[in-house]
Amino acid sequence: MSTYKLVCPHCHARMRIRTSEGTHIFLRVAYLQCTNEACGWAVRAEFEMTHEMSPSGMANPAVKLPIANVALRRAAMVPATDQPDLLNSLEMERAI
Repeated sequence: MSTYKLVCPHCHARMRIRTSEGTHIFLRVAYLQCTNEACGWAVRAEFEMTHEMSPSGMANPAVKLPIANVALRRAAMVPATDQPDLLNSLEMERAI
């Protein structure tokens, strides 16, 4: 299960990955569909690994990505403000 929240830009409902395929060690092509049946938007997306944020503890010599600069690593550490916290969502579901 993906923890990344994909949102339909048309109706703002959650998107689901219908299928995906790896085309390269650093690239995955996915086919997405809006979960809002009234919208039904479908799209092809590409997820690409571009920079190494921290080294692997089990490094594979075939994996060679540029190391992210300090500014990029700092930006990745800033929490998303538009995404609800998973633990808060679980607590709210239990209360209902």
